Amino acid sequence: MARARQQQKIIVVGGGVAGLTAAAYLAKAGHPVTLLERSEEVGGALTALRKDGYQWDLGPRMVEAFAPGEPGGRILKELGIQKHVALEPADRGVVFPDFDLRKPSSLSEADWPRRRLATLFPFEREGLESYFRYHEQAWRWHTRRVTRELRGAFSHSPVVSGRRRPPKEIRTREHWSAQRLLDHFLVDPRLKAAFACPLMYRGVLASELPASYLPLLNAETRFDARLLGASRVRWRPSYHFLRDGGNSLTNAIAEVVREHGGRIYTGAHVERILVDEDRVRGVQLEGGHVESARVVIATGGARETFFELVGRGYLPLGFGYRIDTLQVTSSAFAVHLGVDFDPSPYQSDPLVYYCMTYDVEGAVHGCRSGAFHEGRDGFAVFIPSLFAQGLAPGGHHVLSIVTFAPNTLEGEGWQKRGRELARTLVSLAESVFPGLQEHIVTRVIMTPDDLQERTGQRCHAVWGVAPVLGQEGLGYETPIGGLWFVGSQSRSGGGILQVMIGARQAVRMILARSSTRFGRRWLR
Repeated sequence: MARARQQQKIIVVGGGVAGLTAAAYLAKAGHPVTLLERSEEVGGALTALRKDGYQWDLGPRMVEAFAPGEPGGRILKELGIQKHVALEPADRGVVFPDFDLRKPSSLSEADWPRRRLATLFPFEREGLESYFRYHEQAWRWHTRRVTRELRGAFSHSPVVSGRRRPPKEIRTREHWSAQRLLDHFLVDPRLKAAFACPLMYRGVLASELPASYLPLLNAETRFDARLLGASRVRWRPSYHFLRDGGNSLTNAIAEVVREHGGRIYTGAHVERILVDEDRVRGVQLEGGHVESARVVIATGGARETFFELVGRGYLPLGFGYRIDTLQVTSSAFAVHLGVDFDPSPYQSDPLVYYCMTYDVEGAVHGCRSGAFHEGRDGFAVFIPSLFAQGLAPGGHHVLSIVTFAPNTLEGEGWQKRGRELARTLVSLAESVFPGLQEHIVTRVIMTPDDLQERTGQRCHAVWGVAPVLGQEGLGYETPIGGLWFVGSQSRSGGGILQVMIGARQAVRMILARSSTRFGRRWLR
């Protein structure tokens, strides 16, 4: 790494979307910023995979609320990159063992999923109506809460925020679990499982999830891209794919950092965050080079940041205990394929989740124990070449098969069993794409071990801190003076929009303690 300036006011450790967002806001506010990324390119979980003329994202990159006027759209506008991030209107399908939720050919009503479920489960009609009233109230409250956060009202709870109280439907069930909510409204275990299905991909039980989170996790299944811009559903978020891949977003943010004088160094492995007298002093890089700074913003895993880079001895006992007991989500296993056929006759939607079991609780327990279901509990298929050009040679497509997985595989481990398990997953996907194996030109297998290496986390968590009752991610401001923490294991939780909002909030807090009046005014 080329030698940087001896004195840097602010250092950002990690070049994922959270670190880049924080660096961009600080650079725009006039602060000298240095971003240090251990990999050879920025982007973190949004970096692209390339092989033999094919390109994939690490996972399906559907972003929430990125349209103009929405929270994500506002951040893009503030950073000045809205014209550089191409969005493709998106929705997804969900297939269960004996029914599916795919959008109808014609849009006759805004809320067709509710009607479809009521048709499939006629004896649950009354309960469904009650649940969806709760669903709508939860989303309306969430939308107002996020809007207030962007205006500067900092939230410390998924339910209570600022001075305004949530609606009675939400407030009276504030301490309920999602399981209690489902049991209250519904009877049929298949219908309950249909709503709980997203929990498999987070490694969280319905009995652990706060009730108010359940509607948030089910929003995609009820969204129809044809509703974009419809005034009658303004409280619902839009969903889009990043047309040019996840790295189009991170590259655009990185350019903002550079344009405003910030410096980005890749291949820069931070070995220590330096602390003296309970205050951060800078970082030490591999090879011993020291970069001094008054403020350091760390991203990534909580344990890796505070136990390995900082050192447990510098932490208050209570803070160390919080990190020890922090529950995170599960990892992922993926097979990325380059194929020489058109998959659209078998799957016309770019993204479909195939939930193959109604035993969501059993699937979560199995994953936690280190067992891998090999795709039999479910998988998602993402085909971005259905809407984006240039990802594959002419007449070919890219196709990703992704599923949830434990970080540590029982038995021989991921390194020895990765190829075998990839073959099993492809075989299961042939139930959707007949003869798939014969059309594979190239493939890239990504195990949890590979994801750990890419992210620098010993325990990779796709969605960061787990959304469980009584737990929230670590606060942005840490007990060590000048050290801040953002990303999916911070208070924001996981998700592209969430970590960008969290980084923005952290910057507001930093600027509030700064003498840079311009910075405070610009981000007001």
